[in-house]
Amino acid sequence: MNLANKLTLFRVILVPFFVLAMAFSQHLIALIIFAVASLTDMLDGKVARKYNMITDFGKFLDPLADKVLVAAALICMVELGYTAAWITWVIMAREFMVSGIRLVAAGSKEKIVIAANIWGKLKTASTMVAICVILILHTLGDFGIAFGFTQLISDILMYICTALTIISGAIYVWDYRAVLKE
Repeated sequence: MNLANKLTLFRVILVPFFVLAMAFSQHLIALIIFAVASLTDMLDGKVARKYNMITDFGKFLDPLADKVLVAAALICMVELGYTAAWITWVIMAREFMVSGIRLVAAGSKEKIVIAANIWGKLKTASTMVAICVILILHTLGDFGIAFGFTQLISDILMYICTALTIISGAIYVWDYRAVLKE
């Protein structure tokens, strides 16, 4: 297994530790874990491209690792009341739909491996940034630095993520409609 894939796998390994930190309302620890995991998403792609470590396994595992990390964060945030359940539902529905398209494409005669496009990357990056900002606001609250508009900022960020989620999902369906016709 190459370095890029190890970084991706490390992101998956961090998820249970993030969930535990969130379960015990340890926002600072959760923020650090989530930020490190998010940075590995950027780093694994750069390493893979720079050192020609791009593999079909990496193309499959990288978006899956992102989905696991973001899903865990969103579910924890719903449980703690930081975001609405419908937002998590929309984001997760898109993730399952795109994963389904990838599976259909991989199982086709051509064995197509669908890498993340710019819209999917933008959606993932915006969601990870939004989650980090929300965790920063709650971490500040833990230290007595409370803002009356924390929920408003959280809502605005999650609405932006939801819009990008819908747009990127529609683009995936449109771009791979031929695969779905099979």
